[in-house]
Amino acid sequence: MSFSMTRSRIQALASGFILLTSVPAALAAEEATLEERVETLEQQLIEAQQRAQDAEVNARDERLEQFARHMDGEEGFSFNGYARSGLDIGENGKSAPGDPYLTPAGSVGGAVGRLGNEDNTYVEATLNYLQRFENGAKSHYRVMLADYSQSSNDWTAADSQLNVRQVYVEFSDLPAFTGAFENASIWAGKRFDRDNFDFHWLDSDFVFLAGTGAGIYDIAFSDTWKMNLSLYGRSFSEFPTDTDVEPETDSTDNLVLTANNYFGPVQWMISGMSAADNDERVVAGSPGVADNGVHTMLAYHGDSFFGLSEGNFKLAVMAGKGLGAEVKNIGSDGNLSEDAIATRFGVYGTTYISDHWRVAPMILAETSQDRYVEGDEYNWLTLNVRLADEINSNFEMQYETTWQTMDLKPQQYAGRSDARGHYTKVTVAPTFKPQVGGFWNRPEIRAFATYSTWSDELNDYAETDAFGQDDFTGGQWTFGVQAETWF
Repeated sequence: MSFSMTRSRIQALASGFILLTSVPAALAAEEATLEERVETLEQQLIEAQQRAQDAEVNARDERLEQFARHMDGEEGFSFNGYARSGLDIGENGKSAPGDPYLTPAGSVGGAVGRLGNEDNTYVEATLNYLQRFENGAKSHYRVMLADYSQSSNDWTAADSQLNVRQVYVEFSDLPAFTGAFENASIWAGKRFDRDNFDFHWLDSDFVFLAGTGAGIYDIAFSDTWKMNLSLYGRSFSEFPTDTDVEPETDSTDNLVLTANNYFGPVQWMISGMSAADNDERVVAGSPGVADNGVHTMLAYHGDSFFGLSEGNFKLAVMAGKGLGAEVKNIGSDGNLSEDAIATRFGVYGTTYISDHWRVAPMILAETSQDRYVEGDEYNWLTLNVRLADEINSNFEMQYETTWQTMDLKPQQYAGRSDARGHYTKVTVAPTFKPQVGGFWNRPEIRAFATYSTWSDELNDYAETDAFGQDDFTGGQWTFGVQAETWF
């Protein structure tokens, strides 16, 4: 064997040896790289799973929070309603006139006790949609439908007065609002003012501000002073105007600017109003119809029964001039004279006088002069007491007595004649409830027997008045049933 061959074989063997020794190292390096990649993938998978779990937890928490907001009424759809419906039958076996405004004083807002004195069906259905946005802002959309009928039939389309009474949007908790406006809310649309309040036993608002417009609530100038500002429009349509050519009609809007101030339990409200061209309206006997007016109210909202016991009370006095002389339904009467003045006083309270007896006394009165024509005068006073005896958890006896005195001198306005006298009503009403307790607890179903009487002089106030109709001239018994609910 030659040396060259031996050398070649040695080189080949060395190369093979080197190759054999380098393979494990390469394999080891590749295996290490694979392990790192696997570990990286495993870590990424763990992180992805964690993110998915966190997202699922966050989504679940958001759903639970949203559900809680829906359950608490802070978000989503909600439904509110009011309804009453009843039958009122007189001694002659026919439907009897019945309404808190059936007396002559009712033509100028003089209501009487409503228990056993309503013969109609009235229903309100209110739909709300509440939203809360990521920045914390909230919106509230509301639409309210209402219908009124005095027919006892099941189908009353011809008699119906179906109406959209409210439709508006309100924003609150707006993060851009700071300072005095930090907790303020703004609204626009057609609505009842949030801070209206009523005398439930008379089915009468003490003050009722409503229409179409815009406003802002809860401007806080200090810890003890808050203000609401609003601008409402009230339409006066198709009123007769003075012309030498032929009878014509016109229309206008009464614009009502209101500042409602709260100083703790004290409320001071002031409104100014203007209705362009309303002074062109023709009202027989009137020296001039108002095209502007002013209205003010001072009220106290108590959280006890006049400081004597647990309960509540409200006390208020209002005054107005011109278009402001319709002191309850602010800005709603375009026939008022420019010299019209009116003042209204009201007070009521509720309390328990024993473990199962409760009482709600009230007074409401108004005086006005030059209301529609020069020299007219309307004075009336209503006293009302509602009593209830809670017999057991589902049954109570309700009692109501109401007395009204009036002295009306309309100066033949709208065919009315003078009316001076008194009206008295007493009602006994056995009442069933799912659960008794308090004057504001509904629903309830009640039967009633009512005796009412009045001065003979009140029967001739006007042809359209309830008093003086056949078989309804005083000393009347009526009987009926009624359901009432709100939620």
